[in-house]
Amino acid sequence: MTEEMSFAQMFDESSAKPTTFEAGQKASATVVRISKEWVFIDLGGKSEGYFAVSEVTGSDGQVTVKEGDRVTAYFLGSGKGGMQFTTRLGKGSEANAHLEEAYRGGIPLEGMVEKEIKGGYAVKIAGSSRAFCPFSQIGLGRIDSEAVVGRNLAFRIIEFGESGRNVIVSHRAILEEERRINAKRLRESLAEGTVVSGTVTSIRNFGAFVDIGGVEGLLPVSEIAWGHIEDINERLRVGQRLEVVVMKLDWENEKFSFSLKNAQPDPWAMVTVTYPEGSVHLARIARLTNFGAFATLGEGVDGLLHISVLGRGRRIHHPREVVQVGQEVEVRVEAINLDERRISLSLAVADIQDEAPSGGKDMARDSKEDKDNRQEFKHYLQEKRGAKKESLGTLGDLLAARLKR
Repeated sequence: MTEEMSFAQMFDESSAKPTTFEAGQKASATVVRISKEWVFIDLGGKSEGYFAVSEVTGSDGQVTVKEGDRVTAYFLGSGKGGMQFTTRLGKGSEANAHLEEAYRGGIPLEGMVEKEIKGGYAVKIAGSSRAFCPFSQIGLGRIDSEAVVGRNLAFRIIEFGESGRNVIVSHRAILEEERRINAKRLRESLAEGTVVSGTVTSIRNFGAFVDIGGVEGLLPVSEIAWGHIEDINERLRVGQRLEVVVMKLDWENEKFSFSLKNAQPDPWAMVTVTYPEGSVHLARIARLTNFGAFATLGEGVDGLLHISVLGRGRRIHHPREVVQVGQEVEVRVEAINLDERRISLSLAVADIQDEAPSGGKDMARDSKEDKDNRQEFKHYLQEKRGAKKESLGTLGDLLAARLKR
């Protein structure tokens, strides 16, 4: 069996096609032989290459690799002697001889951002060579100097002149290439509804842009939290890591959207347990309308105090006569409509149905505004689907009926 397996392996190896490389492509290889001038490497798939032995020779003249060692190299090109590689880009003064090859082959190399200068940054590459990186080429967006100065980054030479005395490099080109690779990978695996990790790249009034590693999409302000958000900057900051749900993938138009709130528990899933009918809670007035006041019970859960219950037995023309936005009040949960995500509230300080109305004749004669408010409130609580016209109505309707007796 061992002989058969060995024969099969040998057959596979003998029939394997040589691997092809593009200029600048990074490869992992095994050292198979070392001569006075060259180190020969096995790249797998019947592919072999070589690089100068001087690249792996220390200051004491000793070769630092041996047969069987794994090395990382960049492909320079093919010649009569086979495929030539290099391992010294960005690692020593001898790498200066390869800068032009790196430029022509698009080979990435390591550089250290030394300082900010006019128009960009001074970068030291290939040990001692100097290069210039414009502000626009240091990243995909606006980058603070503190975030890059003193760091080692990968660069690609985008301009090479005057025999290496005028070198312009780009870190952005490396990042864009990584994004293209990641975007291709994401397109094959990403689906709507998937939970992914992302980083906030910018914040706007209408939402925030989130990068999930190869794809940047919009997180609308309505998808940040279950509750209402006054100031988006109080919830998010640039650079913040988030777990978001993919809402929309439009690869053709490169438009993507995410949801942060859908990655969190829905507060309405437990609303009947947390706020059962008849329970009393401390709520904060969130906003006022002509027909009532909306009060926040908890994150993402608002209820309505209809104008009829705010008056507590007296007719009022607007909720602002009783409550103000931001005010905390004790409320009682009167009814819950899970399908429509609506809660009817009353003030807990007094049970309006037990109070004797003052000015009963005035309240019995409803003004047009009162009727419009009552009808608007009725529409608010009434189910959109399957609602019965003969329904008994809401708390406000019951009150109106009682007052007209």
